[in-house]
Amino acid sequence: MFKRILIANRGEIAVRIVRACREMGIESVAVFSDVDRRALYVRKADYAYHIGPAQASESYLNFEKILDAARRSGAEAIHPGYGFLSENANFARACEQAGYKFVGPTAASMEMMGSKTRARQNMKKAGVPFVPGSEKGLESAEAAERLAEQIGYPVMLKAAAGGGGKGMREVHSRTELHQALCPPNIRINEDGSLKSPAYITALHNGLLGALLTFAGTAWYPGYAATTRA
Repeated sequence: MFKRILIANRGEIAVRIVRACREMGIESVAVFSDVDRRALYVRKADYAYHIGPAQASESYLNFEKILDAARRSGAEAIHPGYGFLSENANFARACEQAGYKFVGPTAASMEMMGSKTRARQNMKKAGVPFVPGSEKGLESAEAAERLAEQIGYPVMLKAAAGGGGKGMREVHSRTELHQALCPPNIRINEDGSLKSPAYITALHNGLLGALLTFAGTAWYPGYAATTRA
């Protein structure tokens, strides 16, 4: 187990991770921008390092500043929390290359699962069952209509690379599908193809909010639990 973890996030999620670290006997390192200098998570953490101005691109999204704070603090691992850099494969890879364990999925896993259509393709190859739907981005409204009729309404129209429910729309009929595929709901190229990659699934939307990362441990945002898997 780690002795010291740097939390590459702020606010409520950082407080939760600090609390989890304390319960597990792990020292926590906070990073903060100018506006978060007196924030609760900064005061709760065992160590805290300033990483820049309020603009996220100059602080919480800046790889070099976060890795520099990790070096200065003596952290062994970096916990991204959620949002910010938590789903950034390049950051996960940068952490590994710098010698820090990224508390989360590997860069390769993020790249494999970052696109919903690519994820479905990989699950199919691995023999993992999933609800009916498209395995590649829809090329046109007509293609979407044909697939929806094949699956049967209601269906879910989703952005292939969306997150947190963005670009998700429940569709109960052909009329609703046409409405969902019309601007400004979705962008259409001049040739009628869909500019924003989209795909369709049957109306079952379940998300797994944790990944088994290290041997025998499941890491959630702000929480860690030993498993018997």
